[in-house]
Amino acid sequence: MLVSIGLDNPHEHYTNLDVIQGKVALKVPNLTNISSVIVKLEGESRTRLLAPIHPNRPDRQRPVLEVHKFLYKTQVVWPPNVRPEELALNPKAAFTINAGSHEYPFQFKIPLNTQCQQTNNPISNVSFSNAIPEFAKTATHHIKATLPPSLAGFPGEAEIRYFVKVTVNRPQFFKENPRAMANFTFLPIEPPRPERTDGEAYARRQHEFLENAPSVAAGKKPGLFDKKTPTTAPGSVPPRVAIDARLPNPAILTSNQDLPMRLLVRNISARTKNIYLQMLQIELIGYTKVRAHDVSRTESNSWILCSFSNMAIPIGAPTDAVNTEIPINAEYWSGKPIPNDVPPTFSTCNLSRYYELEIRVGIGYGSYRHGEDQLIVLPLRLPVEVYSGIAPPKALLDAGFNAEAGKPANLNVPSTQPQAPHTPTTPTHAGFSSANAFAGQPTQAHAAPAYDDAPPSYEDAIGQDLPPINGYRGSYQPPTVPEGAPRFSDEKRR
Repeated sequence: MLVSIGLDNPHEHYTNLDVIQGKVALKVPNLTNISSVIVKLEGESRTRLLAPIHPNRPDRQRPVLEVHKFLYKTQVVWPPNVRPEELALNPKAAFTINAGSHEYPFQFKIPLNTQCQQTNNPISNVSFSNAIPEFAKTATHHIKATLPPSLAGFPGEAEIRYFVKVTVNRPQFFKENPRAMANFTFLPIEPPRPERTDGEAYARRQHEFLENAPSVAAGKKPGLFDKKTPTTAPGSVPPRVAIDARLPNPAILTSNQDLPMRLLVRNISARTKNIYLQMLQIELIGYTKVRAHDVSRTESNSWILCSFSNMAIPIGAPTDAVNTEIPINAEYWSGKPIPNDVPPTFSTCNLSRYYELEIRVGIGYGSYRHGEDQLIVLPLRLPVEVYSGIAPPKALLDAGFNAEAGKPANLNVPSTQPQAPHTPTTPTHAGFSSANAFAGQPTQAHAAPAYDDAPPSYEDAIGQDLPPINGYRGSYQPPTVPEGAPRFSDEKRR
């Protein structure tokens, strides 16, 4: 018996509220009995870390695994008109299927929020490393948040993956259940953007130059008996400048879009010589916090957005008044968008991602010639959030506004206003509050049946009636696992 699964018109990446559909193809060589053909839409995050060395067993480090299945939807495509709960009541039921080729369509709508549930199937919590089985303990810490993006790049340590899987269940215990899987990439919609507040988010560094610094010929080291000139005349104020990196407040970067940054040089005191921009580098640094039960570590990645050296570009003029702000031309970083392999900021049960923007500005005073300038490199760092650029539908925001009794539709902030009278809500799974749909609030979860779809949150209940997002989607291509790198085994763990 051969089984395969295919997606109709597969997208580069899917997002919330998308309908993912396809067909299951079943080739049966002869008349046989099967219990059911079940298609599942799943999303899971897996982490694997080595526990600290035990003092009594220094020669062995125990690997710790944590598995969260935050998306789990099922559909019985054969026999028709049968629900998973009915099959669970009679797991040994057998139905005869004729020989030949059969196709069964399926369709799922991707929800907004995670519904992390405890699986009762121990096989799904097993991974293999060098043919040695490793078991994941039951997770107790769960977070309610928007579905996280697909994440790779940490082979054998951390991954977030989405897939559609078909299983042909056979009534015979000694026969293997045929399976097939179709992976897909997921990029979530962004949370409601907060209104811009007054002012800007900024980082600032100052530096004081020497007015009459001793010059050194290129390639020559200063000697002990070299004549030194006085640095600053008595009573004078040394030249001092400040470098500002500014972003809109709150500091949000958008994937596939340019950096909305301003870079300013300000004269804090008078100067008599030119200031030169000699070097500029802008780097986005991502931090991934990986947790496997009581073991955690933080990994970092970086993306160079722009890098220039030996620029020798004058900044302003010595005659500029004190407190004059001179902007550095934005052409150096414009047209260089945030790369499409940068996942947006997210937080889920055992993985989270946050970012910093580092700007390194090299400026020289007096001359741009090597050995004659006073070159200083000033690093500036700003914590930022990265958004996917996929805006949530207006109907969803309006629903959040109405449900909060006149509060602006910011699902990150619990409402402090009185609730609207008799607003019907759908009970949420595992004790999560629907008011924190995008907040990522931790709580203790209770066990749920393995084949039961979790009840939708309020936002998911609203989203069931909304069409797929018809707007800007950008591009998202998470890094692939290189050949030969350690990874979680797909074939053996299922």
